[in-house]
Amino acid sequence: MTPPRVVLFDLDDTLFAHRAAVESGILRYAAALGAPYGAADAEELTTVWHDLEEEHYHSYLAGRLDFEGQRQARARDFAARHGVELTDAQASAWFADYFEHYVAAWSLHDDALPALDTLEATIPGIRFGLITNGDLAFQRRKVEAVGLDARIEHLIASGEVGVVKPDAAIFGGACDTFGVRPTEAAYVGDRLRTDAIGAARAGLSGVWLNRRHAIPTVDDERDADLAGVRTIHTLAELPALLASS
Repeated sequence: MTPPRVVLFDLDDTLFAHRAAVESGILRYAAALGAPYGAADAEELTTVWHDLEEEHYHSYLAGRLDFEGQRQARARDFAARHGVELTDAQASAWFADYFEHYVAAWSLHDDALPALDTLEATIPGIRFGLITNGDLAFQRRKVEAVGLDARIEHLIASGEVGVVKPDAAIFGGACDTFGVRPTEAAYVGDRLRTDAIGAARAGLSGVWLNRRHAIPTVDDERDADLAGVRTIHTLAELPALLASS
């Protein structure tokens, strides 16, 4: 096997430190709001907020809510857990205020840029892209804010193409955009099934970035093995892995 011509990445919690920004954002916003939010346990606050993000963002990806609707639902349900009822308009305003705290904490993972640098040095002519489940304008804003736009050739977002990971079409479409065959591309993401298994089943080299040392389910582990998924725990491991492909 030869090294890939293109390396495609997931954005959130792969290159972009989304989870850390979310936790910082909700804790700072809760403190600013005060009672009844500010007195709550920090771990409880972040756990509830993450769970609501998972629930309602996936409703958006499935087409059950629009982008603003999932934001309203997250704010409304979080407030309700603390005995506060919000109208749709109030929920939008609540989320907009939280969002400013989230944006203030935007950053890349520490290993992101060094990994890109090392890949360029290790695999001459390597090209980079992003495939993300989300709204194109919102994801582009994040990419530009942290300076990734200078390193990434193409940003493919499900909200623009109408197909979400792990559907093979979004991976195949990204390869078409780069003018390469799937076998000439690798895909790296932090979600085993959505990212790595999905990419591998589409013919790319699927790499699972398991930063949190999560234990996969029996089904996920079996499907990952069958698809030939490889696992790393930090992006520092990626250049050597792909150079030896």
